[in-house]
Amino acid sequence: MNQSSLEQLLARVLSVGTWLGTAIIAAGLGLRCMAWGQGQSAQVCMRMASLGIALFILLPVLRVALMAVAFIRMRDFVFTAMATTVLVIIGLAACFGTPAG
Repeated sequence: MNQSSLEQLLARVLSVGTWLGTAIIAAGLGLRCMAWGQGQSAQVCMRMASLGIALFILLPVLRVALMAVAFIRMRDFVFTAMATTVLVIIGLAACFGTPAG
């Protein structure tokens, strides 16, 4: 995998992820606005919107993970180590940065 194909892959993943996240949020909020969200179904609408937001939060993590895999395949171990370090830091922040309970 060369640099050009890596950039195209990352651009495609981020573009599709952005559109998918936007569509999920719009569907959840749209259903809520059409008065479908009454009672229990209101929670479904808000969970859909939350899922879209979570997708937006996970897109940069996915980008770093894809880059780490690409660097491993290219045998560029310096950049592999950097990408892996970033993933470890993100993982530690997710584990220790959230309140227990």
